Amino acid sequence: MSQQTATHIGTETPDAPVSVVGTDHVTLEGTDPAETIAFYRDLLGLPLVLSQPNLDRNHLTHLYFDTGDGRLLTFFVHEDRERVDLPDPDPGQVHHLAFRIEADAVAETYAALEDAGKPVSEYDRGAFHALYTEDHNGLTIELVADKFEIPDARRGEVLAHAHGLRLEDGAEFVTSKHMVAALEALGLPVVENDIRPAAAGRDYR
Repeated sequence: MSQQTATHIGTETPDAPVSVVGTDHVTLEGTDPAETIAFYRDLLGLPLVLSQPNLDRNHLTHLYFDTGDGRLLTFFVHEDRERVDLPDPDPGQVHHLAFRIEADAVAETYAALEDAGKPVSEYDRGAFHALYTEDHNGLTIELVADKFEIPDARRGEVLAHAHGLRLEDGAEFVTSKHMVAALEALGLPVVENDIRPAAAGRDYR
């Protein structure tokens, strides 16, 4: 077993007894299927690719949404489950779901959420740009736009390198400066996306 410290940051594969190769799906306990479909398919645009009885609790329906990268988000739902207003999550519970959006779609996405009557806020998170809203049950939904073009296969490498630069700089958070330096150090082109400025917020839940 690896003797790395618990907080070691890096992209090398750990010496672990189990080796996963990616995220397949995340499943949440849902409420009304129509409201679930209205938010995740009809507002966020995630195709509903499968609907069938839950294999363990067949009184529930299992909805599968394609998040756009081969990964799935699924819900256990039932018509008799009413909408709930979720409290702040406790340890072990889901805090939020984050989906990626195109950098040039930030403004129109913000407007679409407002038009749908959803709460929406916008922040520069240093390593990326984010919109925040809520689903029909009050679950926080984050919509992330990359501030810089990063190949998917190199994303973890870029973030890990930016983390190291942040520590060297004595900075509390990764900033655009660290992202640029990380891309340059890794021999990747620095292509900054044209995203409108936003506050560097730290207070959303």
